[in-house]
Amino acid sequence: MIFQRLAAVALLAAAAPATARDVPDNVEQFYRNITSQNKCSDTLASGFYSKDGDKPTSVYCGDHLRDYGVIYLRGEGKSLVNMDIDCDGAQKGSPADDGRCRASDDTLSISSFQDTIGSYGAGIKDIDAYVHPYVVFGNTGSKKDWATFNPTQHGIEPLSLMAVVCGGQLVYGIWADENGDDGDKPMVGEASISLATACYGKDKVDGNTGHDDNDVLYIAFLGKDALPGATGADWNATSYDEFQSSVRGLGDKLIERIGSSGGNWSAGGDDSSAWVAGSPSLAASVAASLLIGSSLVFI
Repeated sequence: MIFQRLAAVALLAAAAPATARDVPDNVEQFYRNITSQNKCSDTLASGFYSKDGDKPTSVYCGDHLRDYGVIYLRGEGKSLVNMDIDCDGAQKGSPADDGRCRASDDTLSISSFQDTIGSYGAGIKDIDAYVHPYVVFGNTGSKKDWATFNPTQHGIEPLSLMAVVCGGQLVYGIWADENGDDGDKPMVGEASISLATACYGKDKVDGNTGHDDNDVLYIAFLGKDALPGATGADWNATSYDEFQSSVRGLGDKLIERIGSSGGNWSAGGDDSSAWVAGSPSLAASVAASLLIGSSLVFI
């Protein structure tokens, strides 16, 4: 069984923080269902690379955008994507800096949503890769034929909480950064060094060494109910454990969407949003999405 093997790998790795949790049954089944399928049926964007040497077969998948209100990354066949290491954001004075990010040769001193983080008034100016578990999600760029994807056009909120299945564990991370066109190829599958450490252990990852296997599942949740906001997370935490603990309750609530008997996602024009559990009608399950202003509505 794949999760038994992944769990064994996790046990052999260096001790991970206690706030990385076991994969609950519904998320494990979701993982199995995805990896038993050969391709995404509702591809939102394609043409991305998981790692150097790959073909551009990774996609942003919307197969469960309407029933669970989620978007995820996957590759072709039964593969998902890998986990490269990101060290962007605050570069000085981290209370958790252990030097491992110095191995990175492409670190930026700013994250995609620095202005929003600063506006929270939480005592920090930007994310700290050593403290904040975050995911690099979405692709920007203006190069010719460069593959791009803007999650906000599909209802994903900046700095919303995501779920990551990695190393036989479940970790929650903030969507806090995007991949640009400063590299040779449009890449996907990347997370902060603190998140990667929770997955695989401190001795397995650094600024230049991540997890190369395409077996990581990144799940983004639609809607404002996925936002911790200024007061729903300990943004001024001094360790990964502190921050992860502060978002655990929200994350546990969000993953209840997955594998439920059904639901109806809606994001209204008044900036309200809701995830309504229950069994939707067939029409609701297969209805088209309507773009109203800047909000996405599923009926």
